[in-house]
Amino acid sequence: MLNSRETYRVLSEQLETARQVHTIDRVETIIKPIPDSDVSGDLDPRVLAVIQGYAASEPETSFDLASARASMGWPNQDMTTTDITTNHVMIPSADGDIPARLYRPRTEETLPAILFFHGGGFFGGTLDTVENPCKLLAEKANALVVSVDYRLAPEHPFPAGLNDCFRAVEWVYDQADELNVRNERIAVAGDSAGGNLATACCLLDRAKQLNRINYQALVYPVVNLGSIPTDDYEWKLDDYEIKHHHDLIRGVVMALGDSDGLLNHVYLQGKAELTDPLVSPLFADDVTGLPPALIITAEYDYLRLEGEAYAHKLARDGVPTRLIQYRGMDHAFMDKLGDYPQAEDCMIEIANGMKEMTR
Repeated sequence: MLNSRETYRVLSEQLETARQVHTIDRVETIIKPIPDSDVSGDLDPRVLAVIQGYAASEPETSFDLASARASMGWPNQDMTTTDITTNHVMIPSADGDIPARLYRPRTEETLPAILFFHGGGFFGGTLDTVENPCKLLAEKANALVVSVDYRLAPEHPFPAGLNDCFRAVEWVYDQADELNVRNERIAVAGDSAGGNLATACCLLDRAKQLNRINYQALVYPVVNLGSIPTDDYEWKLDDYEIKHHHDLIRGVVMALGDSDGLLNHVYLQGKAELTDPLVSPLFADDVTGLPPALIITAEYDYLRLEGEAYAHKLARDGVPTRLIQYRGMDHAFMDKLGDYPQAEDCMIEIANGMKEMTR
């Protein structure tokens, strides 16, 4: 009889090889099945258990910033098997120094660098939540990972957080010798709002003709802040295959639907339009020349459809793009490293993609 840790390891190993690969509109599309279930149209059993636990608790009746921030994240686990050092730094900036954490494998070799931007709807999230995923990414990619504590709304509306993230990219590039990293191997990555910031940094990098970013990994990214229909995108619940736990799954999918424009109110505060490409990258007129992209989505995530649309947009404009969908997963599964084997596999895929696309 396997214990829970052994079961987790077996399922993680299965995810590394279990996949359905298709090329759809020039996008290499990989479907990762639930590793211990052949049932379609349902949640992963681990997700189901967590969601049922949430459903049994008292629901929130209105948005409260402090409560929303406190509810973010998950007590995830350190899954590294080697020694990863952690250093706290302050990145100098004209707008105020930016806290960051550096995660580095113990090696003397010059490494690639990955800047990681945490999720949290542009108003929440912390470096603590993504510490263990970043440490695992540093190990698997054999890279320096720089986790950036960018400024949050509503105290600091757009574009403050984006400016911090881009300043961090500049700092890593300029300090490459001191950091012992290869300035021709710099990547950006992030989950949810962090995925938005990562690809917006790529748009800024191209607009400034700097070409400092060589790879982007976007985990269930926000790329259409207002869920506005485009030629590539129209959100429909019918696009989700739901065969079991119908009401529960519909609630899971709809949980991130921003029908009252909360993020617009909190993040933008009238400082930009919802269709500004740096707010909603799906509205960029031209994404030619952006770095190779990996986009990771969860089957039962409201943001899945816009992530898929962005993958097709990138590929259509000649950007090498890989799309991975994890069946049975919901939003924020990456946070549950050590509980969901998909979270670990996600970091492995980012590491593998960087090695493939930037060599």
